[in-house]
Amino acid sequence: MRASTVFNRLLELPGIWVRDVRFEPKRVVVVAVLRSTSLHCPDCAYSTPNRESINHNDSVWRHLDLGARRLEIHIRLRRLRCPQHGALVEGVPFARADARFTRPFEDVVAWLATKTDKTAVCRLMRIDWQTVGRIIDRVGDELLPDDRLEGLVEISIDEVAWRKGHRYLTLVGDHSSGKIVWGTEGKGAAAADEFFAELDPGSAEEPPCPPPPAAERPHGQAEPLVEEQDERQVAQRASKLTAVSMDMTGGYAKSVREHAPQAAIVIDNYHVVALASKALDEVRREDWNALRGSGQADAAKAFKDARWSLLKNPEDLTDRQADTLAALQAASGKTARAWAMKEMVRAIFASGLTAGDVATLIDRLLSRLSRSRLKPFVRLGRTIRKHREGILAARRLGLSNARAEALNNKVKLIVRRAYGFHSARAALALVHLTCGPVTLTLPFERAPA
Repeated sequence: MRASTVFNRLLELPGIWVRDVRFEPKRVVVVAVLRSTSLHCPDCAYSTPNRESINHNDSVWRHLDLGARRLEIHIRLRRLRCPQHGALVEGVPFARADARFTRPFEDVVAWLATKTDKTAVCRLMRIDWQTVGRIIDRVGDELLPDDRLEGLVEISIDEVAWRKGHRYLTLVGDHSSGKIVWGTEGKGAAAADEFFAELDPGSAEEPPCPPPPAAERPHGQAEPLVEEQDERQVAQRASKLTAVSMDMTGGYAKSVREHAPQAAIVIDNYHVVALASKALDEVRREDWNALRGSGQADAAKAFKDARWSLLKNPEDLTDRQADTLAALQAASGKTARAWAMKEMVRAIFASGLTAGDVATLIDRLLSRLSRSRLKPFVRLGRTIRKHREGILAARRLGLSNARAEALNNKVKLIVRRAYGFHSARAALALVHLTCGPVTLTLPFERAPA
């Protein structure tokens, strides 16, 4: 059997015939021609039988290695003139536009990038880290579904740091699929506004007309109600949102109220308890600093070691930590009162309680916090009062940001494993490949054509 026949069957690249094979010391060169006589635009579906000129381009693509040797595909390409993109070199069916690698090669690189760090990918595939980033961009752009923002009903919005210096990504997740469906650089209301602009592109380009002034309205016609005006201004896909879960930073809530006023804002229980734990730690530090200032160094050291006895859930304490907590409670004082109020916050989120039960417990808690005379817990009470409806919505709808927080931890792992990114676009591309609605398949996992 001839070498060209062997490689025709071995490569399984669509749309080409292998004409010659050359074995060189460190590479295998496969010379091929395109089967199609029509010329296809690499950037759109346009095709034509006519060449733009008699000029040609000798192009090379890197394929998966053959043992220890690099495998290259050499093809002479023609030029065409596309009505939309002008004069350019024809596209090939086995590689993405503007790529110097075959589709199977890029798919393997993208899959490896989601599983290991770039250094390992570079060494295994014998490419540089900038090339890995460009491949991730191309694969992500192709595989990310265009309809991923369709049918969103319950979503989560949260931010995660992708670089030092308060550099954040805002990520939007779909509660039903458990996937990240959208992301952008930045955080707060501006980032959420960008999401709603992409969710309903027409709404940003065509703002609703304001109602006519009273002098121009027909006689007897009343001014439209504010609620009716707001209802008309809600865009089509944004109007289908029923709940948006988030933390208590405030910027996202402002944007949601503006673009999807009918959606319930859901405040995750985790963030409320986390604020209570933070307030408890502030009180503990105040007592610790007071002991240090009074010269009681040994007592201050023992008090510092009691931190996890106070912050951990009582059922998770070790015997030694339980003894430490019992001693603190017996001594009473501000720290003991702060711990009791932290446990009251945890109690309102116990399983089996209805939304009505939680509302009653929150009212009692707010009364207790306002009279606690502990500044961190007084501030906590104001925060809970401000977000009371969102906290109750979480219990009523059975929603939480737990899945979003789990995805955030996965994103942090991606950033740490990649040893950082030079751009938010590169970070987002890998986030979409790893946590988005994308299914990466290796070449041997695909069904034969």
